[in-house]
Amino acid sequence: MLILVVGPSGAGKDTLLLAARAQLPVDAPIRFAVREVTRPETPGGEQHVPIDFPTFVARRESGAYALWWEAHGLSYGIAADIADDLAKGVTVVASVSRAVIEQAAAKFPVRVVEITAPIEVLAARLAARGRESEADVTKRLQRSVPLPDGMEVVTVMNDATVEEGATALLEAFGLRAKPSA
Repeated sequence: MLILVVGPSGAGKDTLLLAARAQLPVDAPIRFAVREVTRPETPGGEQHVPIDFPTFVARRESGAYALWWEAHGLSYGIAADIADDLAKGVTVVASVSRAVIEQAAAKFPVRVVEITAPIEVLAARLAARGRESEADVTKRLQRSVPLPDGMEVVTVMNDATVEEGATALLEAFGLRAKPSA
C-alpha cells in the first residue's frame, strides 16, 4: 500500500514522519520515500534531495518519478522505484500534495492520511521556520486544495507532543510501534 501523507504547511508532517519512523522496528517492511525538491537544503528544514529545475524537468520527462507536482513555486518528485517496493509488498509512505492523490490512486492502492493542526499553531510554526515573508506565510495559510471526492481520509491532529502525534500517525497507517524496552 502507498500511504499518502498530506496536510497544510506547518502541520508538522516531517517531524511526525521522522518520529514515527523511529518508533518502528528496524526490520519493518516499510519505506519512507524521500522527495526530490527544487529547493536548496537548509539546516533543520524538511528532509529532501535538493535538485535544480533543469535536472528535475529532465528526470520527469525520462519517467524517473512515479509522482510529481508543483506547489509554492517549487517542483517535487517521488522516485518511480516505489512501484518495485509496492510490488514486493513493502508499504511506502510519501509526503505529497493533495493535487496528486487522484494520480497516485490511479496507479497504486493508496491510503490518505492528513496531518493538521489548529490555524494558530500552523501560523506560529511557519513564522518560526523563518523561510518565508509574513505575506508568504499568510498565502500558505490561505491555500486550500480539496481532497478528491469519495476518498477516505484519516486525520491526525498534531497539537500535542511529538510522541503522541507519531503514535497517532502509526495508528493511522495501520502500523504499531516497536515494543518498549
